[in-house]
Amino acid sequence: MARAGEALWERMPLWVQARCGLTPRTLAALAFVLVAAGALAAQHFWSGRPQSVQAPAVVSEGLPGAGARSADGREQPPGSHPAPGPLSSAGALPAPGTGPTRPGAAAARIVVDVSGKVRKPGIQRLPAGSRVTDALRAAGGVKEGTDTSGLNQARVLTDGEQVIVGGSPAPAGTAGGNTGGGAGGPGAPADTAGPVSLSSATVEQLDTLPGVGPVLAQHIIDYRTEHGGFTSVDELRQVTGIGDRRFSDLQPLVRP
Repeated sequence: MARAGEALWERMPLWVQARCGLTPRTLAALAFVLVAAGALAAQHFWSGRPQSVQAPAVVSEGLPGAGARSADGREQPPGSHPAPGPLSSAGALPAPGTGPTRPGAAAARIVVDVSGKVRKPGIQRLPAGSRVTDALRAAGGVKEGTDTSGLNQARVLTDGEQVIVGGSPAPAGTAGGNTGGGAGGPGAPADTAGPVSLSSATVEQLDTLPGVGPVLAQHIIDYRTEHGGFTSVDELRQVTGIGDRRFSDLQPLVRP
């Protein structure tokens, strides 16, 4: 029977023998190869999957790894910006009530004489652009019962000015805002009061100057309002409508 089976097996085509003649050992080897191939394929696809990429950290300027330092000396993390430190005296903002200052004028100071009915009369040194109310505050304030209705406390002060509190009103043509003590007593003519103050004169007072009409007087007032007053007579050259010839006529008749 066995010989008949072997003879029948030998007579079968080779493809039938190859298909049906696998031994268990051969099947185990073939299964191992298939599993190994599947594992390699899975590893290949896994390594080729999309991955997120992290952006590189920002390195601050200076030495490698050194962070920036804040105003109080504490080290900041790399890439951070130190917080601004306190302003210096030259870059400090003006106190409330002071007038606008020009670039570079923050450190400038003016000297004024505050007298009359104040608690501490005398010389006061104030930042440029200060107003009458700042001078009164520096002098200790006005004494009780003093009438200040004729005092323009919002006026911008000029260097060398005298502020008299509680005196009689100044005559027309004198420095506006000063009370009493002006050049010429009450009732004195305006033309004997000295140069006209560009920082306090009204349109009517400026209109009395030679070559200055209502329009040019208003231009001077507009410039004064925009720049917080005049610090020198030379600033008249920057006013619209004032040329070299007109400036030479006005220069001896006005003051800041």
